[in-house]
Amino acid sequence: MFRAFLKQLPPGSQIALETSGFYYWMVDEMERAGHVARLAHARTAKRRMEGRHKTNARDAQGLAMLLRNGTLPQVWIPSAEMRDQRELLRWRMCLSKIRARVKNRIHGALLRYNVDVAVSDLFGDQGRAELLSRLDELPRYSRASVLSQLELVDTLETQIAEREAEIKEMLYPSVERDLLDTLPCVGPVLSAVLALELGEVRRFPNPGSLASYAGLVPTARESAEWKKQDGCPRDCNVYLKWAYVEAANLIAAHRKQWSERHAVRLYERVRNKTRMHGKAALAVARHLGEASWHMPSKLEVYREPLVRRPALSLTHG
Repeated sequence: MFRAFLKQLPPGSQIALETSGFYYWMVDEMERAGHVARLAHARTAKRRMEGRHKTNARDAQGLAMLLRNGTLPQVWIPSAEMRDQRELLRWRMCLSKIRARVKNRIHGALLRYNVDVAVSDLFGDQGRAELLSRLDELPRYSRASVLSQLELVDTLETQIAEREAEIKEMLYPSVERDLLDTLPCVGPVLSAVLALELGEVRRFPNPGSLASYAGLVPTARESAEWKKQDGCPRDCNVYLKWAYVEAANLIAAHRKQWSERHAVRLYERVRNKTRMHGKAALAVARHLGEASWHMPSKLEVYREPLVRRPALSLTHG
């Protein structure tokens, strides 16, 4: 039915549709039929429409009016190839989160019964051997649960390794990805996530726009003499935000070895001021986001900022 409807339209018609979790196939069908898809930011588009009621007919009419008068809040549509490649990376990220949750459950089970395994990595060879030797200290069903979860961790490790091999095979050489790989604590996987989620960096007019798209900019609220800074908005590219925050957390973990690096000095300064790891890591993540705009634009690798003032990003400066 949808394909038949598209055939009735004049060739090259512009069609507006809202962002949703299933717009991929609709855009594919529109492009296959020779039309131009215009993806609208659903929340912003609703604010620009008249009336409080929300129905399919009203939404369609409102989107058509916004498209006609040139005020449609458009969202960038990645290519079909990029949309497909993103799925493999996002699945690898999902597997990594599941693995972390299972590992935390195992730590929790040991903590509940005061089983202290004195190793730096509980899931390394030494840690696993020590854990297995002390499982008898757990009650019957808790012990069975931990053993089952250890098997699941092994399965997830295998799955993640296989997905990473597929990712390496899938991604052809890319200058942008090689440049992003020079960011502190950004390796092959994170650089691939950044490259595919960012797409064409030149679509962002400035570094702040890129950081805002990644959800790394606190929301400012101001009325008369009243001012307030809220947290970062949830309405962002969550995969991009995860990648930058992941790199920032790794930088924080290695700050003793890299005490002279700009990102570490930024982290230390914000943490000393706020006493909060989260805010300090977010400041570092924003710095990485801002750097991601400059590097592909200038075709330069990451360089330490040549400044003598205290380390700041736009977030705290």
